[in-house]
Amino acid sequence: MNPSDPGDALRVLLALAPSDMAETLVTLARRVGALDMVAYLADFEQAMLFPIPDRGVHVEMPEGEAVDGSPAGRTFTERRPITDSSGDVVRHWVPVLEGSECTGVLMLTFADELNPDMVLLSEELGMVVGAIIAITARQTDLFNALRRRRSMSLPASMQWDLLPPLHITTPEGSSTGLLVPAYDVGGDSFDHAVNGFTMDVAIMDAMGHGLGSSLTSALAMGSYRHDRREGQPLAAMHKGLDSVLSDRFQGKAFVTGQLGQLDLGSGQLDWVNAGHPRPLLMRKGEVVDQLMCRASLPWGLHGELLEQARVALEPGDTVVFYSDGVVDGRSVERGVFGLDRLVALIEEAAVSRAAPDLILRQTLDKVARFQGERIRDDATMLWLEWRPDR
Repeated sequence: MNPSDPGDALRVLLALAPSDMAETLVTLARRVGALDMVAYLADFEQAMLFPIPDRGVHVEMPEGEAVDGSPAGRTFTERRPITDSSGDVVRHWVPVLEGSECTGVLMLTFADELNPDMVLLSEELGMVVGAIIAITARQTDLFNALRRRRSMSLPASMQWDLLPPLHITTPEGSSTGLLVPAYDVGGDSFDHAVNGFTMDVAIMDAMGHGLGSSLTSALAMGSYRHDRREGQPLAAMHKGLDSVLSDRFQGKAFVTGQLGQLDLGSGQLDWVNAGHPRPLLMRKGEVVDQLMCRASLPWGLHGELLEQARVALEPGDTVVFYSDGVVDGRSVERGVFGLDRLVALIEEAAVSRAAPDLILRQTLDKVARFQGERIRDDATMLWLEWRPDR
């Protein structure tokens, strides 16, 4: 293969079997001067990084790495290369990027210090690995199984299959979502997509728990995506959701949620609210307001759309959507988690200028710890940024 020929590279990627991935990666690593390379993927909770299994081609196959407190974890959370030259060999970690989402890291081992060309090629390998995973993920359960630290409930498995990439970005803005508990989630979901100069976002919470709420959520998300892809306006998407759920469940099941459309050119955010907690507006690292929109009935209760709200964002603004499981969690000693704690947590994290996915993970980790690691309701957050000056 001629590595400079995009056609040759693409043909190799398309023909690559998942079982050949580890051997192919090691071959590529040696072409850039590395002795070895191991690819890690983050688990669904984004707490651990697990090496993709091989067929004995690595010099040494390491164990999983914790995201907190490891060079691999720092590379994953900060999305930047990290080099350790303290041992007999040089270890170099680079992010694995599937489009705009960081899903893991590569660990490359070198005999000597890296030169600038080797650093650049290593980063490009991270993108190649991301492309390989994206292309082959529909052909195998390898990557999905690897990301599971423990057995996952059927409702949770269904919900994760529904989810989009956790992070999407454009030059003007980004959207990042996360939900917990990762292995037993039922009714919560979110979605985001970039269509032209519009970023569409949605957050939903189906009533109840378990398989029933997961099925309700799947129907709601399917209705939303169908109407969005048909180019329907927000009001029509809202009406479609209510009609589909009302016809199917006759008022015995419903979904709360919000739909939004951000104009990436002007910063205008249009949104509707179906009985869901009001989102927060962050500006310059502080929560300055809760966005106002007259709440319509949840989808599935034969309600009318009462208001389509509009807000003009300023460059750098962030809108934080969340489900009631974030603020309604209870502790025996400290009562309800509450909105004030949520505001304090995200403002504290924003000061550190951490990446949105890290902010959400840290926040939801603290929501879980507040409840003694026993979350009684799904907790979901969606972080929408408008940064036209980036």
